[in-house]
Formats: sequence, C-alpha cells, structure tokens
Amino acid sequence: MRMYDIIVKKRDGGELTKQEIDYFIEGYTKGDIPDYQAAAFTMAIYFQGMTQEETATLTQAMVDSGETIDLSAINGHKVDKHSTGGVGDKVTFIVGPLVASVGVPVAKMSGRGLGHTGGTLDKLESIKGLKIEMEKEEFINNVNEHKLAVAGQTGNLAPADKKLYALRDVIGTVDSLPLIAGSIMSKKLASGADSIVLDVKTGSGAFMKTLEDSESLAREMVNIGNNLGRNTVAVISDMNQPLGFEVGNANEIREAAEILQGEKVEDLRKLSLELASHMTVLAEVFSSYEEAYETLEENLENGKAFEAFRGFIQAQNGDLSMVDDLTKLPSSSHHIEVTAEQNGYIAEIDAESIGVAAMYLGAGRSTKDDLINHGVGITLKKKIGDQVKAGETLVVLHSDDKNPDSSIKKVKQAYVISDKKVEAPQLIHKVIK
Repeated sequence: MRMYDIIVKKRDGGELTKQEIDYFIEGYTKGDIPDYQAAAFTMAIYFQGMTQEETATLTQAMVDSGETIDLSAINGHKVDKHSTGGVGDKVTFIVGPLVASVGVPVAKMSGRGLGHTGGTLDKLESIKGLKIEMEKEEFINNVNEHKLAVAGQTGNLAPADKKLYALRDVIGTVDSLPLIAGSIMSKKLASGADSIVLDVKTGSGAFMKTLEDSESLAREMVNIGNNLGRNTVAVISDMNQPLGFEVGNANEIREAAEILQGEKVEDLRKLSLELASHMTVLAEVFSSYEEAYETLEENLENGKAFEAFRGFIQAQNGDLSMVDDLTKLPSSSHHIEVTAEQNGYIAEIDAESIGVAAMYLGAGRSTKDDLINHGVGITLKKKIGDQVKAGETLVVLHSDDKNPDSSIKKVKQAYVISDKKVEAPQLIHKVIK
C-alpha cells in the first residue's frame, strides 16, 4: 500500500477502505508518513468529503492510535457531555450535579482553556484547594461514591488527532466537517463513556456561526457515535449572546452554584435541564424526556442537585466554605460599569466580542503559558430583547486594572441597540438523535 495511491483515490472522489484509513493514521502517528503527504490527504478530504462509514472509520482509527480510558470499574451507565464551546458556558457545573442527583455516574475528563476564559478545569480551580489531578483509582472511587468527578485528561488520548489538528491548523483544512467531527468524537470515545450528549452551539459566539453548519456538524457527530456503538444525542443551542449573565471563572462558578440553589437564570437553567434530561434518558433512569425533566427540575428546587455539587467539591479537596458562602470566591479590585449611549432595545450582543473583552481582563489565555486571573470577568446587566435607557448599565467589568480601556471598547462594539422591540433568540434550536 502506498500513501500516494490513497491521496489520489480520495482526490478523485473515491471511497477509502478501512485498511487505507488505518494505514494513513498509523503511519502518520508513527512519523512514517511525512507532513506534506498528510497535508495533501487532508486537503483532498476537505474538497471531496467523506462518507459516514469513512468518517466513523477515521474516528475509530484515531481512538486506536493511543490509550483509551477504561471506566468498567464504575457502577452504572456512564454518560458524558461535550460542548463545542461558547461564552459564559458553565453548564458542566450544573449538569454534572443534576445527573449525579438521580444516581447516574458522570466521569468527566476536561481540559484547560485557550481563549476567552479558562476551561472547565481553570474555572473549578477558582475554588481553593480543589484537586484536578488524581490517580485513576481515586477518580473511579469518587465517581462510584459521589456519582461525579472532573479531572484533567490523563494518558495519551487520540494522539493522531492531536498531530493531525496541528497540521490542519496551518494549512487551511480546519473547516472540514468530517475532520472536525472526527476530531471531537475521537477524544470523547477514548474517554470511555457508554453514551454521549453533545451541546452543539450556533451563532456569533460559536465555532459554527450558522444554524445550517451547526446542524451538519451535529448530525455528523451523532452518526459517528451511533456507528461506533455509543448512543449519541446532539442538542443545538443558541450562542448569539453569552449564556447566563456571568463570563469569567470564579463568577461563572458562582452563577452555577446559584442555579443549583434554585436561582432562575432562565437560559442557563433551561439548557442545563435539557442536556441533563437527555443524559438520564440515555442512562435508562427515566423512560421519557418529560419524566426526566420534571424530576431534575424538582432536584434543583429541593437541594439534591446542590448537595451533589457539594459532595463532588469536597471529594476533590475543594474548600466547601467557598461554595456555601459564594462571596469567598476570588474577586477583582475594580468594578467598572459600561453604560448605554441611547434609549432603545438590545438587538444584538456579539458573544465573541464579550469573550475577547473578558480575555483582555485576564479571564482567559491568548497563549498556553498565560496565567488565568480567576477573580476578573464580566457581568451582563442587559441581554437581547431588554429595554434600555441612555446611561443605564449594560455590563459590569470586574478588573484589577482601574482603566481597562480595551475591554470597554470591545463591550461597546458588542452591543447593538435598536429603536424597535427585539425578541430574545430561541435557545434550543433542534435535538438530533
């Protein structure tokens, strides 16, 4: 078998065999196939696409290129959640305890953030003492005992994907649907869950800006999961404005904890219940989505979900006093109000610009070596559809810099005010199974 022949076959629109795909992934991972041939191959995929079967085969080959996590020692049906990323997305901290509150185990491997705010791990580290790195045995014991653990990714998961993504990033083939879907799903499948729920974002703050592209990605990932023996559901949710009211690290933990104590932040609460309901149905704890939603909503009100959150934090050595008294979480030294310059209604909030403004404050990383400032961030006071008067506060910047001019400028660019009443965007666009 020659890589040249495989490249030409795909260039001309041919369907690759399992042997051909395995040959490429194995050879490229080992370094036997050079970057220039891998670049030609991914460009051929970019233009010709892949069939469902090819995409599933490619994903499995990337899974098989490294270690896989064995979660068989965890009792029950393990369900994982993955978000394609957004601004103010603290859903994991609500969904995990919600699902755990009905006895479904959530063994979550997460990463650090490179972008607007920290990743899941960075946000959790706002809680003093919370341990992210742990031995596999401790991780499994925590899930068995508390039904929830969140740890840093260990081992060498899907190294072929890591190598291939670094190449795609510099040759213009990131935006290939089969390659995006295979990249995301290879890491999820290697993480060992029995079923997967995907939160696929769409809109200005999402990777996929249009509903059509988001739906295509969602269908591709659901097909991969189902073809490879994992029940997979995708929820397409809106990211045309930040989720909830908080963007940052400690302030996102605070907002998640408030939701778990019954606060009614409508979009955040609704999306969390939506995802958790699908997860618990996949785990066969409930026979219907409606039954799951009703019970999980009760667990937000009766404190069971918050107790699951406390148990998980305590098991990972987090300071419980910071959860019980949210004012103890890290905060900044300055709180700067950005105000509206005219009367009207909030017509648009560019979520990505809000995220960039938070990064300028120190809430995120522009390079992997940057340090996260857990106490800084942004609180939104107005969202799409809200009426506003000139001089009213749009957002509050939590900053350690007295004059965060670049963040102020970015926030002002993000908000569009209209004379006419505007409806808030639809939150849940579609569910794909």
